Amino acid sequence: MPTETIFSKIIRKEIPASIVYQDELVTAFRDIHPQAPTHVLIVPNKLIPTVSDVTAEDEAAIGRMFTAARKIAEQEGIAASGYRLIVNCKQHGGQEVYHLHMHLLGGKQLGRMLPQ
Repeated sequence: MPTETIFSKIIRKEIPASIVYQDELVTAFRDIHPQAPTHVLIVPNKLIPTVSDVTAEDEAAIGRMFTAARKIAEQEGIAASGYRLIVNCKQHGGQEVYHLHMHLLGGKQLGRMLPQ
């Protein structure tokens, strides 16, 4: 289990990032390789490697990720038209950084999640 990730360093502001929201539980910042006009990563400040590692102790932070997503969508001007929230889990789920994170994507019609 990792004890440090690139996201940990962003949370502590040790490496630069375009932070759009931060509080005591979560941090949100723009993805450096955006897949949509708005692409923000929302991460718990506590290092939780995957969804499989979430415990009851983490419920406040996980809930805050969703309320932060709503606030960010509003400030980005995409709340009315809609947006997508994605959480990948482990290798087959496409997770690349083992620090739980939610992708907030919007600003254009995103299409289907998976091919039919």
